[in-house]
Amino acid sequence: MDYLSIKTLHILSSVLMVGTGFGTAFYLFFANRSGSVEAIAVVSRLVVKADWWFTTPAVIIQPLSGAWLIHQAGYPLDSLWILTSLGLYALAGLCWLPVVWYQIRMGKMAVAAHAEGRPLPARYWIYARRWERLGYPAFSAMVVVYVLMVFKPV
Repeated sequence: MDYLSIKTLHILSSVLMVGTGFGTAFYLFFANRSGSVEAIAVVSRLVVKADWWFTTPAVIIQPLSGAWLIHQAGYPLDSLWILTSLGLYALAGLCWLPVVWYQIRMGKMAVAAHAEGRPLPARYWIYARRWERLGYPAFSAMVVVYVLMVFKPV
């Protein structure tokens, strides 16, 4: 593939990764605030699916396509913007892995609570707070990575 095709793939996968992450977080955040066990059960299941279907492939494509683009463009690997981007991407990934774990468990708890007609367990809300707290640094890191990708300050 040529440079522009890989760059397009890189940009589209970054939009999928961050857009899906932000979009699913938005819906689960507000489903949680609704207090509706049924809404939370539906949304939390879909959030997990979206992560597997969209975010996970994009997380894989991003560093591969980014490395190829860096090589083709001839940027030195020790450029500050590349090192900072990699560090922030790693930070986002370190936040995302437990977020996925929490989402899976939260989804199971919500589906079970809805099926049994009972409220969500206290553990759900503990996980929801942790899930939310991990989202802020991950999203912020990715915003900075976007800025670095666009401006490439040397």
